[in-house]
Amino acid sequence: MPELTHEVFNQPEPLVDRNLFALHRPLQDGLRFNAPGLDTAPLSALGRLAGSAEMQMHARLANTHVPELHTHDRFGRRIDEVEFHPSYHVLMNAAVQAGLHGTPWASSLPSAAGRGGGHAHVLRAAGFMLFTELEPAILCPISMTYAVTPALRSNTGVFRDWAPLLTSRSYDPRPVPWRDKAGVTMGMGMTEKQGGSDVRANTTRAEPLGQDEWGARYAVTGHKWFFSAPMCDAFLVLAQTASGLSCLFLPRVLPDGTRNAIRIQRLKDKLGNKANASSEVEFQDATAWLVGEQGRGVPQILEMGTMTRLDCALGTSGLMRQALSLALNHTSQRMAFGKRLVEQPLMRNVLADLALESEASTALALRLARAFDRREDAHEAALARLLTPIAKFWICKRGAHFAQEAMECLGGNGYVEEGGQGVMARIYREMPLNSIWEGAGNIMALDLLRALRKADAAAALAQELAPVRGAHPALDRMAAGLPTRVEEMASEVEARRLAQDVALTVQAALLRQTAPDAVFDAFCASRLGGDWGQAFGTLSARTDFDGILQRAWPH
Repeated sequence: MPELTHEVFNQPEPLVDRNLFALHRPLQDGLRFNAPGLDTAPLSALGRLAGSAEMQMHARLANTHVPELHTHDRFGRRIDEVEFHPSYHVLMNAAVQAGLHGTPWASSLPSAAGRGGGHAHVLRAAGFMLFTELEPAILCPISMTYAVTPALRSNTGVFRDWAPLLTSRSYDPRPVPWRDKAGVTMGMGMTEKQGGSDVRANTTRAEPLGQDEWGARYAVTGHKWFFSAPMCDAFLVLAQTASGLSCLFLPRVLPDGTRNAIRIQRLKDKLGNKANASSEVEFQDATAWLVGEQGRGVPQILEMGTMTRLDCALGTSGLMRQALSLALNHTSQRMAFGKRLVEQPLMRNVLADLALESEASTALALRLARAFDRREDAHEAALARLLTPIAKFWICKRGAHFAQEAMECLGGNGYVEEGGQGVMARIYREMPLNSIWEGAGNIMALDLLRALRKADAAAALAQELAPVRGAHPALDRMAAGLPTRVEEMASEVEARRLAQDVALTVQAALLRQTAPDAVFDAFCASRLGGDWGQAFGTLSARTDFDGILQRAWPH
């Protein structure tokens, strides 16, 4: 009997061993606009690493072999440890070495010299997007470390001892006291079963224990319903004190080397984000120290939320770019009906539309990061307040739709989990997270209303749009009506629509300053001018498809 076999053909080669930064023209142009003179050598190095076949293997393994909870050791002692696949630690080490955690807060230190200077947050934002293309799930503890580091300044003793380790580029996962470590990470524990986003409903309580070198010490008893990355070295948690909801610093290992009373009940079985451990925990007289003033926990958490929401916008933008690159890679090699898929008119429309969305998201996310670098400037501070909920709402809201359309470009190959094609399925499962985490759409709309109550919000928006006045009729019409809408917005009912329109208008303004005419004109005509349908792939036949696709090409 002859051997039954067949030759495999018309299947695309995997998208590996490429420099993600060198091939990302929208990101490069966005950096030139937001951080002129920035040394991008570290980003090029990170782009090579993140695009390598080896690191993509680690990303696959970290998601395939998910974290495992061990509440007790073999002798029955309580340990509350989560075991990760070795690939998880490889990825964490790479992210920390790239400075994606707390390093922007130490930009004046020798460890950060020459790595960004006055553009430290923009540099970090670009790196965060590039790393997201490789593996987003492990960036949860990285993002939380970034967000909580400045909050610790409210506790002089803790900040003195922990800040150098939080900005260190050394990854050290050992469960040992802070003084024995080369670097640390931090998490947050805010939400509870009964409250979710309404943290004022928290029931966890903190009883005073006296004072020591880290200030007011408390015994914390209660629970947290979402406690991500429980193997971090310390956490900021919310608990009720005599003066109300307060923020406390709660280390996993106490200064004397004993384990703190953090009891991990179970790990969450999530739709995506598999490499990251999210848990439910209980505190049984766990030791913690006050950060900031008693009763001021909510303002403290809102300030930290601003930074994690930036990361949600950055992360979704990175995932969009990865999904677009996979779609372009597949369609440029796959033949159907006598042509490559990318040559088919309808497919070109879909791909170009996705490319517009991806570039606009990248532009807005980078612009928000620039505001973080210049918070001492009144305009930038006002813009940060205004754009944070807008960028988080709109970019993340578009992510799931984007991923579905990109997956459809691969057909059935995009829906399977195995091999290189399985990356698209992983993206699809990951995309909804950033829209939900750190405040879903309605929470962002409410935050937008809070930002609008600041008298300088409308003025900041007008100033941001001024350089592009007259660039496109549709942009002019939208921009002309926004200041009045911003000033008069008093009801929650239309807050989502306002967030959408401000996001689209600012994206268009940024594209005028960072992108070629093909991208800007098509974006304005479709998103602002109404020459568009209800799904991706409905751009006008007058669109410069060649110009848009050549700019987005990942090869």
